[in-house]
Amino acid sequence: MSNAQGTELLDLVLEAHGGRERWSRATTVRARLHMVGPTWKALGQERTFAGVDVAVEMHEQRTVFTGFTGPGMRGVYTPDRVAIEDESGAVLQERHAPLESFPIQGEDTRWDSLHALYFGGYGMWNYLTTPHLLTVSGVRTEELEPWQVDGERWRRLRVTFPPHIRTHSTEQILHYDESGLLRRLDYAPYVMGSRHAVHRTGAHRTVSGLVFPTHRYVLPVQDGRTGPEPVIILDYTDITVDFSHGPQPPRGEQ
Repeated sequence: MSNAQGTELLDLVLEAHGGRERWSRATTVRARLHMVGPTWKALGQERTFAGVDVAVEMHEQRTVFTGFTGPGMRGVYTPDRVAIEDESGAVLQERHAPLESFPIQGEDTRWDSLHALYFGGYGMWNYLTTPHLLTVSGVRTEELEPWQVDGERWRRLRVTFPPHIRTHSTEQILHYDESGLLRRLDYAPYVMGSRHAVHRTGAHRTVSGLVFPTHRYVLPVQDGRTGPEPVIILDYTDITVDFSHGPQPPRGEQ
């Protein structure tokens, strides 16, 4: 399909999630994050994200986790540096060029806290800034043929990210229901050995007029088949949004 058709779907998606103009005025999104699952246990990071506060900056790639690795600690993600700090801002651990540090993925692969911080940092930034992220300069979108899923028609958007945006993989496919709400992502994370995964979303909630899927889970893909059990489960609560030019009036708060 043409770029024009991709633009039409993107317009629907932006409107369904709160509107292009409102998203453009958002500056920071904050939430309570609970992310667990067999993947985190296997990597040796079972409780790293099991109850931390997260804040993402809408217009720069920066994520801060409060309570990261323990009380009074925070993890700070930017694309080229991750750091663990104490309450005073003193740097306890840091890593430059973190993407280059990941071990080759295998059955016995283990991550340290800085690996987890990089993955969680770019992941939360992607999730909490979408769909605004899809309007950033250099991001290309194209609508694909729709799918029929459990009697519903899901429209699909192929998204290609430029090199300067850290994300799971350069190309991803996002699936939307007829109302334009995000229901699924397909990708193959580089840091996970580029293994394909299906990421499902639900429990959409409206906060200050912006719509967020607050429950997510990831299913593995093996031999072209989607596994039955989630390997990562992610929930957001207590979401708040800061805006430029003061707080915005709520729209359809739920």
